[in-house]
Amino acid sequence: MNLEDHVGDIIRKARSMAGVPVGAAAAAAGLDVSNYRVLEREGAMPAGTKLREVARLVGLNADKLARLASGWSPRPVQIATWRSLCPITTADDDMSVNCFLIWDEETRAAALFDTGFDAAKVIEAVEREHLRLGHLFITHGHSDHVDGSPALQKKFPSARLHWNGGGLASSRNRQGEEVPVGRLRVTHRLTPGHAADGVTYVITGWPNHAPAVAVVGDAIFSGSAGLSPAGWEVARRAVMGEILSLPGDTLICPGHGPLTTVGEELETNPFF
Repeated sequence: MNLEDHVGDIIRKARSMAGVPVGAAAAAAGLDVSNYRVLEREGAMPAGTKLREVARLVGLNADKLARLASGWSPRPVQIATWRSLCPITTADDDMSVNCFLIWDEETRAAALFDTGFDAAKVIEAVEREHLRLGHLFITHGHSDHVDGSPALQKKFPSARLHWNGGGLASSRNRQGEEVPVGRLRVTHRLTPGHAADGVTYVITGWPNHAPAVAVVGDAIFSGSAGLSPAGWEVARRAVMGEILSLPGDTLICPGHGPLTTVGEELETNPFF
């Protein structure tokens, strides 16, 4: 799966969150404004682009950004390590989005994290694995993450909805709250920034002592992070405190792009 963001996307997000004008960023990069806009839009860098200078200006780690620009990609994740974790990707005309189905192998108790655009793939997986879907956990309320919710709630009316922004029909997430899914355990960690209602769900209790799994929504991506209207420091504190503080082998399941790990992101993500 391709990275969610190319180098231009990363610079654009960082510049926006740092409040740096386009002209100032272009000057730091040694480009005229027209070529700089192409860099942000397409990730294309003309010869002589001062990447490290613009990285420092907008608050990115210059060494990590240069590595990404040179073609870095994350180490592949062996998803079979988590035998009862099923990533499901759906798409519309503009983007693709991930949701994640988990279950207890013995009891077949199951939970879904976000819904994607279309419930059909989720329903197919639940029926194929003979699961009892008891919980629907929402990382944040942006439409690409919740569009399938009405159809899923209709199909599985007894499933409990966990969603900070879901109104009276949902359970608001409390920091540190733990919910059992068979022998698995789901812990809520509040991660505002990209969205005010942002929550990361940490899943433990996997067979064969597999590492924890963190379903993070758009708080962090492989090599990047979600744009934060609340300001970068709000998002950074949440991600550092609630996600990147987890053990290095923790699997990160983002809303877009490939799977990654805490250790990989600490080593390579230019936002941190």
